[in-house]
This record gives sequence, C-alpha cells and structure tokens, in this order.
Amino acid sequence: MNRTPQDLPLAGLKVIEFTHMVMGPSIGVILADMGADVTKVEPVQGDNTRRLSGSGAGYFAMYNRNKKSLAIDTKSARGRAIVQQLLGDADIVIENFRAGSMDELGFGYDALAATNPRLIYCSGKGFLTGPYEHRTALDEVAQMMGGLAYMTGLPDKPMRAGASVIDVTGAMFGVIGILGALEQRHRTGRGQRITTSLYETTAFLVGQHMAQFAVTGKAAPPMSIRQSAWAVYDVFEAGDGERVFAAVVSDTQWRKFCEAFGFEDFLADASLAGNTERVRQRERTLPVIRERFRQFDKAGLMAKLEATGLPFAPIAKPEELLDDPHLNAAGGLVPVTLPDGRSTRLPALPIEMDGRRFGLRHDLPQVGANSRELLLARGLGAADVDALVEQGVLAP
Repeated sequence: MNRTPQDLPLAGLKVIEFTHMVMGPSIGVILADMGADVTKVEPVQGDNTRRLSGSGAGYFAMYNRNKKSLAIDTKSARGRAIVQQLLGDADIVIENFRAGSMDELGFGYDALAATNPRLIYCSGKGFLTGPYEHRTALDEVAQMMGGLAYMTGLPDKPMRAGASVIDVTGAMFGVIGILGALEQRHRTGRGQRITTSLYETTAFLVGQHMAQFAVTGKAAPPMSIRQSAWAVYDVFEAGDGERVFAAVVSDTQWRKFCEAFGFEDFLADASLAGNTERVRQRERTLPVIRERFRQFDKAGLMAKLEATGLPFAPIAKPEELLDDPHLNAAGGLVPVTLPDGRSTRLPALPIEMDGRRFGLRHDLPQVGANSRELLLARGLGAADVDALVEQGVLAP
C-alpha cells in the first residue's frame, strides 16, 4: 500500500532543484518520493536531459517524477528575481552544474545562506576538495579512474558497470547528507552546505578491494576472472539452454544442496565437508554439478533451488523486470506517463517504511507545467504572468 501525502516522512519540506542528467535529479526524486515539495527549475526550453537519445533516453522519465516544473529564463534579471523569491524560504537546494555556475547566477550557497541561514544546500560534483576538484567528471570517468571499470571488465578491457551506478549512489550519499543536515538543523537552527561526488563514491564502493589488498598483500583481480570464495557460486546452463546463477555459501547449504540434487557421494566425502577444501576441489565437483543441472529446464531448476532454500537467480534483462511478478505485486513499479503520452511502469524507491512503499503523487511534468501556479501562489497577477510569457522569460 502506498502512503498518503499527509504521512510522507519529508512532507512540508520545500526543495528547489537546479539539475540535469542523473546525479542531481536522483537526489531530487528520492526527496520527492518521500514527500518533499520539489520544484525543478528548468530553462524556458526545458532541461536538455528531456531530449537525450540512446542510452540517455530514459534519464528524464526515471528521475523526475513527483516534481513540479518551473521553466524560466534565469539569465534575465526578471527571471533571477523571481527565482530568488522562491529561494527565500526554501529548506533545501540541489544543484549539479559546473563549479561556479550557480554563483554567477547569484544562487550560490554563500549568497543564499546570508538571507536564509536555515538553508541546506547540496551540490553534486565530480570530486570533493583536493587536486582534482576543478576537473569535469561523468559517471564513466569516475568508474575508470576509481577502479570500478577495472574490477568489472576483463584484465585487458576495463568496462563500466551496466547502469549509472555512481551517479545514483552518489545521489544517495547526497540524500544521506541532507537528512543528516536536517537533523542537525533541528538542534542548531542553521543549515549547511553538502557536497557529494562521483570519484569519492567510486572509491567507497571499491573500498572492499582496497581492504583486500591491505589484508592479503595481493591485488584483487577483475570480477570476471576472480577466484570465488565459495565452491558453488556460478552461472549454470539448464537443459533448455537458459542460464541460472546458483550459490552455496555455507556448510549447511552444502548439505541441503547435496541432498536435494542427489549428490550422495559428495555428501559422504569428508574432504568436502568444509568450504575451504571444497573451493580447492572445484575442478572435480563443478563439472558434475553442471551436468546434473542440465537435467532440468530453467523453470524446473529454479523451482528446485527455491524449494531447497538456496540463493539463485535467473539471468534477466532490464526490460523483463517490467513483467516481474514480485515487482508488480506490491508497488515495486510506479506508473508514469511518458512525454509522448504512453504509459509505463518504473522502479519505486527500494524502501518500505512501516510496511508501505513510496508511490506517485505527481506524474512526470511537462516543461513549465507548474510555472503559472507557482508564480500566482507567490502573489504575481495573471497579467504579470502573461507578460513574462510574452517576453520569453517564462515558458508558455
């Protein structure tokens, strides 16, 4: 069951968002889904992210629900003045543009905090403070220089992860910082500036491999050729040619696995009772296991693995998740209307609070869909708003 607007945890917080692409909008959509009143400030022609194609075609649709759109010319004096008024009582500002661009508009943290000391100001950047801080970064740049592309690919072919994992995870750290600042504001009455970054996010994610090197003295190989910590931790082919990942990660699971699939000889072999020895004997056991798994089709193999209580997974493609029974059963996918009028369902926040999910309050906004109502609510007259449209300061 989805939550009602009144009981959403961030209800009543006013957020002004100056963002594009993935990282910044992801911060905004998390806050918006959790109930904050998020206004996306866009150019009169709309955020350029709306017009991306190829791998960027889904960015706007995924990360901009539950927001209002104000499409206004912030390069004009009149447009800046209107936005300044909106910022005067904002709780949170989000931005992820190049360093200095917000200051040039008069919307930098120092300028805004001078008149709104309770403001929490979150910037999404490529790097935190240090020698790299003025470099331009993208998700892929951070993955390459942060070691993630090396760990994902083949030894001679670094490969980025198959989603914008650094943008989205960096956004999550931004939200964590915002929530921490909100709690601190309850005690101090003052806001603060927060910066979240792509490069440091990547370093945090590969920290386990850095620690592995520190502990063992051996560099972690790419995941594509890694030595598994467990004897059964692989992708297997079923009899119908489909593939299934299966894992056995404890001695108890090993016994259940052997009993379920009829490996009495493995079960009776004392040398296979412990995981360390099983790993050493993978070359002996895995071919036997692979042959046994081929006696099942994909559905039958997954059913048996599930009945046994073992970790397993089909090898799915992203578009197949649209019809996933689990995601569709309890609000795991949120209905949205695409700019061309078609409907689809996209992933909800992966959180339950008090047993409930976060859903849709506002569909994806058209360019400037809320401009008029926002300005009328701020005291501008209808004639003034019409004049702004005629002057090209406001989207029609």
